[in-house]
Amino acid sequence: MTEPTDRRIIADSLGVAVPTGAYGISFGAIGVTSGLDVLQTCLLSLLVFTGASQFAFIGVVASGGNPFAGALTALLLGTRNTFYGISLAPLLRLRGAARLPAAHVVIDESTAMALGQDDTRSARVAFWWTGVGILVLWNLFTLLGALAGEAIGDPRTYGLDAAVGAAFLALLWPRLTTWHARSVALVGAAVATGLVPLSPAGVPIIAGGAVAVLVGLLTQKERAA
Repeated sequence: MTEPTDRRIIADSLGVAVPTGAYGISFGAIGVTSGLDVLQTCLLSLLVFTGASQFAFIGVVASGGNPFAGALTALLLGTRNTFYGISLAPLLRLRGAARLPAAHVVIDESTAMALGQDDTRSARVAFWWTGVGILVLWNLFTLLGALAGEAIGDPRTYGLDAAVGAAFLALLWPRLTTWHARSVALVGAAVATGLVPLSPAGVPIIAGGAVAVLVGLLTQKERAA
């Protein structure tokens, strides 16, 4: 029988999962209007399943960059999930095969919900309900968005060719809650913007992301000292 505390955690988790998952509709539409087909767009959401990385990949490809550059950019942005996993491991205490599906749903929201609990059991409930809830809804809405995007056709007809950057910024902005995060983001953006006229498509975002990671790590060490 579900405990009252579990019901509260599940309700909170679904409260996070529903709006986050629904945002997948924008990725689906943008993915298709940027040159991917419905299947490719849906596979990105299913296999990559981290919004920032997905939008970064689409941004590189849509601007004419090499898909490998897009994949490298997505991988670079996804490295933060490794640190999330390190933080969650002692709390969730998962063993064996359970670690594989758990790793796939280690995202910003599931990590925050799990770390916000008082004990291991509650952390597991919050982690799984948030992570799996977003996974299911994100993929469902990606499919809906991709089908809608396929019907839209050429994004330039509706001025949607700038939608990738706007969607990525909308996804990133709520996470910039401290001066440190904002400063790192601004440094990365400045580097990427400066390289746009000087380098091939895809290179600016990789370089900007790499510099942001380096600056973030260095300044984090200084703050911890």
